[in-house]
Amino acid sequence: MLLKYALLLEHLFFALYNSLYIKGDIKLKKFGLTVGTILVLLSSPLHIPTAVFAQQEAPAYAKWSIVAIKEVRIKYPQAKIVDYLHEGSEIQEDSTIEKFKLWLKQNDKEFGVNVKIQYVTKTNRIENIELQEATS
Repeated sequence: MLLKYALLLEHLFFALYNSLYIKGDIKLKKFGLTVGTILVLLSSPLHIPTAVFAQQEAPAYAKWSIVAIKEVRIKYPQAKIVDYLHEGSEIQEDSTIEKFKLWLKQNDKEFGVNVKIQYVTKTNRIENIELQEATS
């Protein structure tokens, strides 16, 4: 709708410019040329790129990272979790072990905690959760 009005105004000003050009007045010619140029620029369609982000699926270990974080918070309630890393998974017969390393900061001390979550692969039932402070 706005584009229609801009185009209409553009045509009107170009008609005005042409009539002024015929009369030969230099100041009016410059005015008409300036207004016409502005209208052309305003009426030209502007392309505003829009980014479309593909939704990424959560990794398979996401559910287990939440469990690991909750367990660490229970054992170290005063510590702040600085970062975490999924170190991989290990399949043993009917079980899977998800391995994580969390970095914690408590008072002035920073340390790592290794977390292993063993669960039944088919049912996702947790069999064992092991937390161990990292030595380095």
